[in-house]
Amino acid sequence: MTSTPSFTRDELTVHTDPAELAKVTRALRGVGRRIALVPTMGALHDGHLELIRRSRRVPNTVTVVSIFVNPLQFGPGEDLAKYPRTLEDDLAKCRAAGVELVLAPSPEAIYGDDAQVTVHPGPLGDELEGAVRPGHFAGVLTVVAKLFNIVRPDYSFFGEKDYQQLVLIKRMVRDLDFETSVVGVPIVRDPEDQLALSSRNRFLSEAERASARTVPEALSAGTEAAIEGAEQGVAAARAVLDANPEVVVDYLELRGKDLGPAPAKGEARLLVAARVGRTRLIDNTPVLLGGNPEHRG
Repeated sequence: MTSTPSFTRDELTVHTDPAELAKVTRALRGVGRRIALVPTMGALHDGHLELIRRSRRVPNTVTVVSIFVNPLQFGPGEDLAKYPRTLEDDLAKCRAAGVELVLAPSPEAIYGDDAQVTVHPGPLGDELEGAVRPGHFAGVLTVVAKLFNIVRPDYSFFGEKDYQQLVLIKRMVRDLDFETSVVGVPIVRDPEDQLALSSRNRFLSEAERASARTVPEALSAGTEAAIEGAEQGVAAARAVLDANPEVVVDYLELRGKDLGPAPAKGEARLLVAARVGRTRLIDNTPVLLGGNPEHRG
């Protein structure tokens, strides 16, 4: 009879071999445990920890956190080499949060040395972030698909800060019949300046951080103005951004909640990407067109 690992809140097991982790999660599912996956690139902050907290609220569930800086989603000239890698600190945070399993593989362990097949994200993958970062979402969906196949999670938790990513992952799960429930978790913001928490925020100088708060301020203005309609919402957000020359906007768009065209009335999403110094920020907020504004995500 195969022995099955049992986990307590204080126990954390780290795997670098995806095949070994796969054996553990399949054994756990075989004895009735459910598996929750929280995919990350490490440099964990409270936004990631909120994903973990949400996963641990599901009864009878073992939480798996993946820590993997995915080279496939970085384009030429992007910050792959300088992306923060803080594994020991990340493991300490996982342990304190009650995580039972961590997958921390090398790129070779995930992709081997001759991988050729990737997941095409469809038309949405070439818009918004995809227009600025060609090939980015093929890299994202490919690694997420691999993690789904390795872990076989019942539930998967993703933050709404990367809203386009969340929409595309849900689409992939639907179109390719992955057996996991994708849970989107609202953005966690800094309580002082409302900046969306991000691993890249650590690259902002004090002066740049002060300029960066323009981004959530613009979203707040757009949310309030969207009571009158989409054009008014975008114009209000644009006015706030344009008033700060230190913020260089890549895009500002208001779309439907599925990132199709915005409706005349109803739920929509206001999305922005901007650069402050050398740091690129992305953010978004839910809006209600033609009605009372929702609280920022």
